[in-house]
Amino acid sequence: MRSHTTRTTRSLIASAALTTLALLPFAVSAQQAPETAAMTATAPGEFVGIVETQVSRVVKAVDKATRAVVLQNEKGEETVITASDAVKNFDQIKVGDHVVASFTQTLVMKLKKGGGDLRVRVDSSSQQTAKPGDKPAAAVVDDVAFIADVEAVDSKTQMITLRGAKKTVKLKIKDPEQLKLIKTGDQIEGVYSEAVAVSVIPAPAK
Repeated sequence: MRSHTTRTTRSLIASAALTTLALLPFAVSAQQAPETAAMTATAPGEFVGIVETQVSRVVKAVDKATRAVVLQNEKGEETVITASDAVKNFDQIKVGDHVVASFTQTLVMKLKKGGGDLRVRVDSSSQQTAKPGDKPAAAVVDDVAFIADVEAVDSKTQMITLRGAKKTVKLKIKDPEQLKLIKTGDQIEGVYSEAVAVSVIPAPAK
């Protein structure tokens, strides 16, 4: 199971998206997602946590010969990226367009009292790209389904320690009453997802 603090996952998602949209690296480097999100109870023994980040840049210049794109943030700082041949709709990018990137982390989990199952982890991934003729866009979603052991419960900090098939992580449970339901030796079953979406929005009509 992966934690919200891992940066390796973000790198993997960025690498995967690079094959379809070379504009993605600016989104990951410009603003890292928050490192921690508290889990909110949706029902007894069921929890969800969501962290969302969005950044936007304006296209200031496009060099079709070199496939270089100059992006500018709200402070006037510029970043130059080079789109690979994998960006099929490169000619659709115009000066004044907005490049918008969204990064979302979602963790949904359910308490399994008493445990007893094997710790498992199953990874999956999916990708989407823009249709021919549309503005460049790409989305990558990585999912991890898991069963983890509850190794510790700290009522003072409201933190629980989960030992997965590959990693041990700590999570904060917002609701003290829900925290009381979780005991050492129980298990948590859930799905952790990371999604990156990048799109080019046409410049406003003058």
